[in-house]
Amino acid sequence: MNTRTQALRKSFSLRLDFWHYVIIAAFILIGFFLIYPLFNIFVNSFWQDGKVSLENYQEFFSYKYYYSALINSFIVSTSATFFACLLGIPVAYAMSRFNIPFKGVFHILIILTLLSPPFIGAYSWILMLGNNGFITNFLASLGIKIPSIYGLHGMIWVFTLQFYPHIYLYVSGALKTIDVSLEEASANLGVSGFDRIRKVTLPLIFPTISTGALMVFMASFADFGTPMLIGQGEKVLPILAYDQFISEMGSNPAMASTLSMILLAVTTSVLLFQRHIVNRKTYTMSSLRPPKVIKLSPVKRVLATLMVMGVVTLSIIPQATVITTSFLKTNGPVFVGGFSLDSYREVLYKVPKAIQNTFTYASVAIVIMVIAGLLLSYVVVRRKSKITSFLDALIMIPYVIPGTVLGISLIIAFNKPPIELTGTWVILVVAYVVRKLPYTMRSSTAILHQMDQSVEEASISLGVPPMKTFFKTTAILMIPGVLSGAILSWVTTINELSSTIVLYYGATATITVSIYSEVFTSNFGTAAALASMLSLATITSLIIITIISGKKEISV
Repeated sequence: MNTRTQALRKSFSLRLDFWHYVIIAAFILIGFFLIYPLFNIFVNSFWQDGKVSLENYQEFFSYKYYYSALINSFIVSTSATFFACLLGIPVAYAMSRFNIPFKGVFHILIILTLLSPPFIGAYSWILMLGNNGFITNFLASLGIKIPSIYGLHGMIWVFTLQFYPHIYLYVSGALKTIDVSLEEASANLGVSGFDRIRKVTLPLIFPTISTGALMVFMASFADFGTPMLIGQGEKVLPILAYDQFISEMGSNPAMASTLSMILLAVTTSVLLFQRHIVNRKTYTMSSLRPPKVIKLSPVKRVLATLMVMGVVTLSIIPQATVITTSFLKTNGPVFVGGFSLDSYREVLYKVPKAIQNTFTYASVAIVIMVIAGLLLSYVVVRRKSKITSFLDALIMIPYVIPGTVLGISLIIAFNKPPIELTGTWVILVVAYVVRKLPYTMRSSTAILHQMDQSVEEASISLGVPPMKTFFKTTAILMIPGVLSGAILSWVTTINELSSTIVLYYGATATITVSIYSEVFTSNFGTAAALASMLSLATITSLIIITIISGKKEISV
């Protein structure tokens, strides 16, 4: 009997090795912190007066106050996606195909634009083109009256300049690997110039363009800060969900849950539609003959450089404005002549806790993400099965979850015993890990796919146990790629507002929340100082990524 028991235990231990426990733990944690909260808001959206009802959904589609927010969200997101393509594709083509100067500088500035939080861009444009903006006032003194930045058009403007780098990054990557023989064949058939780009090049890279466009749409559809700052009465869905959940006139969690489910349904539908289109329009080609950089004539080279420089300059203006105004003297909400460090002294006095919170929470989240990224990417890539594929799909769900929705779902799920996380720093870290883990996972799996499995096999054949091989060989080889993804996740975490604004309370406020509060109370100097701190952290992170990766260009 004892022998049989020992045999069963031995068999069980062989079946359940360390990686099985990793998979089990991952399913438990994802189920608890992602699926359970989402299930809660799903149920909550059908719950009215203690019974199951469709009343919330009927109310949404019956009252213009609600459904107009959905229409506004579509108008803003589709317009921003269209204009982002108009900017991103030409810039990517020029940077990839032509011998324009300062490519490295332009590339870094474009990445910096993407990684900066959109609401900082909105705040900067308020300083420039608001009702009392300095460009608005200057043009008014010349007798030229222009519309202010407030409204749907302002959101579209900010999102276009903020998110066109998504298009640029995806398209430039595709253009560098396209088989040039296809373009040469079309040229031999008499198709040249812009017609060749339109009829051959763009259709070939359409799946890549659509992926970039999807990223732009998702980011602008889910953003909270920009519409809140410059919407001026024009509601979009994330703002409406926030208002219904946290309202001075009395919150309505059921309607907030309904709006959250509609947000989630839209983003998921757009993702499925994009994948359906891509599956119909995917072309297979080899990359044996990648295109060479074309040397332009002096005049054409200057024109191409000016085009790229114009777009990059326009998109980096918000950063320059924030940094400059952070050093200006202020008198209340008004900037006065001269430079000063008063705004920095004031923020260090007023909100030192918010600064500390930002970097502490982000650092804790990144440690968790690095460990999770190493372990989970290994089981997804090296131990492929239907279960690990399903796990990978669950991990990527947050790609389509707006931050506001995730924040509301976590509060509804964990606002009462036995697990009461609402109002603690823990719930913020949970939100950051859930939202940003897909980015770290993507970089981790990418580096693991590039690693030859024979390295691990050689280590094991020399008598090193598989687990020891992973921690002493595989994990060390993965670290550069994992850290690059983790630092990018860290940058987006310190800039996170959508989920933070829902989840924080006074003692757990972060820099983004403080900027948002300072702008709303017209303390523009301190808001600029805080925003400059985030910009400095972002620039420093980009430098670190460049050093770690050893590359001249950074990919996101």
